[in-house]
Amino acid sequence: MDVWMIVGLGNPGPRYERNRHNVGFQVVDALAAGHGLTFDKRQFKALLAQGTIQGRRVLLVKPQTYMNLSGEAVQPLAHYYKVELSHLMVVFDDMDLPLGTLRLRPFGGAGGHKGMKSIIARLGSQRFPRLRIGIGRPPGRMDPAAYVLQDFTAEEEAIMAQVRERAVQALETWLDRGLDAAMNAFNA
Repeated sequence: MDVWMIVGLGNPGPRYERNRHNVGFQVVDALAAGHGLTFDKRQFKALLAQGTIQGRRVLLVKPQTYMNLSGEAVQPLAHYYKVELSHLMVVFDDMDLPLGTLRLRPFGGAGGHKGMKSIIARLGSQRFPRLRIGIGRPPGRMDPAAYVLQDFTAEEEAIMAQVRERAVQALETWLDRGLDAAMNAFNA
């Protein structure tokens, strides 16, 4: 049975839990919770939750390498579980999208995101789907690195709670009906 792998990008530990940069972790946590799955296994520098969603055998992944080295967890897992690149979805934050925007794509570059850059380099390919979640640009002249490591404000969190729910629905649609259906339903 084919394995479908959904990777949420983020940084490990409670210090980073609510950060903008951890929206990938937040989405896979919500997906796991909604389907009664728990992150109870460690393998290849990642926390894993396994189960069935929408009739698919699914591996949910939270790399524990810190963001910039995400490929060190993703590549060995994809190889070990023989995951086809079309069955690998990476969920991550994107400063180039307005807060709360979802954007599914079948493939593409890293767009300046160091976690994606690491995954692309380790896989040797850009040809895998991704779900980008807009977190907006930093205000004024704020350093982007400082911005992504901040927690969402209370106002932003109210928006992001709904966005995480929509992201979960987008992933379920991808598993159930394919990427084109998910893009048509959820891309802004």
